[in-house]
Amino acid sequence: MNLLVTGGAGFIGSNFIRLMLSTNEHMVVNLDSLTYAGNENNLNDLENGSNYKFIEGRIDNSELLEEIFQKYDIDQVIHFAAETHVDRSIKNPSLFVETNIIGTQILLETARKFWKLDQKNIDCTDFKKHTRFIQVSTDEVYGTLGKSGYFTEESNLAPNSPYSASKASADMLVRAYYETYGLPTIITRCSNNYGPFQYSEKLIPLVIQHALLDLPIPIYGDGKQVRDWLFVEDHCTAIAAVLHHGKIGEVYNIGGNNERENNEIVKFILTYLNKSEELLMYVDDRLGHDVRYAIDNTKITAEIGWSPRTSYEKGLTKTIDWYLENQDWLLKT
Repeated sequence: MNLLVTGGAGFIGSNFIRLMLSTNEHMVVNLDSLTYAGNENNLNDLENGSNYKFIEGRIDNSELLEEIFQKYDIDQVIHFAAETHVDRSIKNPSLFVETNIIGTQILLETARKFWKLDQKNIDCTDFKKHTRFIQVSTDEVYGTLGKSGYFTEESNLAPNSPYSASKASADMLVRAYYETYGLPTIITRCSNNYGPFQYSEKLIPLVIQHALLDLPIPIYGDGKQVRDWLFVEDHCTAIAAVLHHGKIGEVYNIGGNNERENNEIVKFILTYLNKSEELLMYVDDRLGHDVRYAIDNTKITAEIGWSPRTSYEKGLTKTIDWYLENQDWLLKT
């Protein structure tokens, strides 16, 4: 298969590319615009491989996309490329609309034209047997939960930030291209990822960075917000499983079964690094801050056989150790 991975120089995308290339079954084309959160060096050890090609560019460049689809005979698209940080979306919503919504539509349209789909065809007889378009989304499109319950694939979409609204909009476009044109799409929605190569604006690398520098660590509100933490390598194996075994037109939730308060995450890191909790600095809560996310994995486990394999303690310890071994990378982000 010839894979187009958008946003492959970013956190999750770079980990996914490494997984795909480890099987020697795929040609991977990595399209990334190298914004602040994308780093070509994340994959510089792969650049001379015969089955890997990096291209710098944006997903809203239709001419470039058509050239890539034609030149590399793209069979499958794994769509990671997105503006992702909630704080940035609050300050500049228009950028999230441009990239996450309009960019996704242009990518969908390019795939539809190249795969020669003009009308809905559920039997998928008009295109290659294994052609797929995987939209990598987020549990934030569901909004917020109370102290109990879980998001399922049937949960209503109720995004509360410009970021999550832009991802929900992109998901609806992906669904529409399946329903209208028969484009072979699948949507995945994951919980909070953590692991190697994550940009330092996110909670875990930010805490590690500030702790190493003995800087104050800002915590929104009371720090009691709950997230389901998913180790990035587990997420990547889930996407690969969906790519190979998922049902076209479906949505699959991907969770880590590791619900933790932000306070607990931060204090674990400080203890591991032998740093004082006096570094904690509680600040005004973020606008529209969701209280809790938690995902039900029943569908992906029952239909595909995937479930997370990395425990909270193992994953977080492995993550901290990676950043300790790569402090130059961390402190430059």
